[in-house]
Amino acid sequence: MGIGIRTGESYREIGAPSFFQAFFSTVSANLEPKGWGSRFPAVVNVLYQGRLPATELSKARTELSKIHEELGGFPPAAVVWDIKDRSKVPPWGDEIDPRITSLANYFVTSDGHDLFDVLFAALEEASRNRLDVRIE
Repeated sequence: MGIGIRTGESYREIGAPSFFQAFFSTVSANLEPKGWGSRFPAVVNVLYQGRLPATELSKARTELSKIHEELGGFPPAAVVWDIKDRSKVPPWGDEIDPRITSLANYFVTSDGHDLFDVLFAALEEASRNRLDVRIE
């Protein structure tokens, strides 16, 4: 069963729970040297838990922009599928689309959209409508 991100009545598909976990694992392992959520608490701590309150949207957008920018400096091989078990690898191994050039464009949802685009769109919609964001 897949998961997605909900803002009010809008639902955007993300993919397998392990895929979404890999996104957060990759962010924390590569960008948070002091540990999980130490640099990006609104995204890595709050959103990861499944509900981002409307009061945290601005902070989460700022953090997500910084994450996107910084992951652009890491090659696809720096992906971390599971921060708790670094021996785990993506189901597709090293066979990725040649258009994937960094971790900034590595994560593509199950319906073919860039995960960052999906997250930014959800945060924007939630902000416009003063809604919480939920992971379901």
